[in-house]
Amino acid sequence: MALSNADVQKQIKHMMAFIEQEANEKAEEIDAKAEEEFNIEKGRLVQTQRLKIMEYYEKKEKQIEQQKKIQMSNLLNQARLKVLKARDDMIKDLLSEAQERLTSIAKDPTQYPKLLEGLVLQGFYQLLEPKVTIRCRKEDVALVQAAIKKNVPIYKGAVKSNIEVRIDQNNFLSPNISGGVEMYNADGKIKVSNTLESRLDLIAQQMMPEIRVNLYGANPNRKFMD
Repeated sequence: MALSNADVQKQIKHMMAFIEQEANEKAEEIDAKAEEEFNIEKGRLVQTQRLKIMEYYEKKEKQIEQQKKIQMSNLLNQARLKVLKARDDMIKDLLSEAQERLTSIAKDPTQYPKLLEGLVLQGFYQLLEPKVTIRCRKEDVALVQAAIKKNVPIYKGAVKSNIEVRIDQNNFLSPNISGGVEMYNADGKIKVSNTLESRLDLIAQQMMPEIRVNLYGANPNRKFMD
């Protein structure tokens, strides 16, 4: 039986509605799928960027911490250098004061001649030579002559050997030194410096560890003492 035009139109509309509904459902499905994929990709990108940002700031934090350590180390080193310089300046002042006292001793008519006698006799024993030349300040020639006269017999008696001593009248020690003598063997190759300055330097070197302990206390990091 043939369909009427009205029935045909009705079926067409029904099919069109079915197709449209199916298309809408498919579109909704596609939209939902796209939304899901979008959210997944967005989450992945956000997580990636978050990790990058965290890594960036962790790196920055480490750099800042390293800079702080370097700056602190520099400040500590500067402080140590200042402390060491202050200590060295104090020791220099101490040695300078000792030098001034040496100068005053050399001007003392009761102390200096005895000191010269000891320096001359010590030089004899250090050289142990049959011929000795002594250099002194020009102003000390008479005192050194007296010291030689007194000490030659003492030396001979002690070492059982003769000694010939002369004062170098052509080469005197500088008048700027505090006093004392320099002594040489016959050919001048062996020298004993017994000036007051050289004795002070020697004593300062020998006593420097003790001086530092007395001034600043014992060094906790030092394992051995001189």
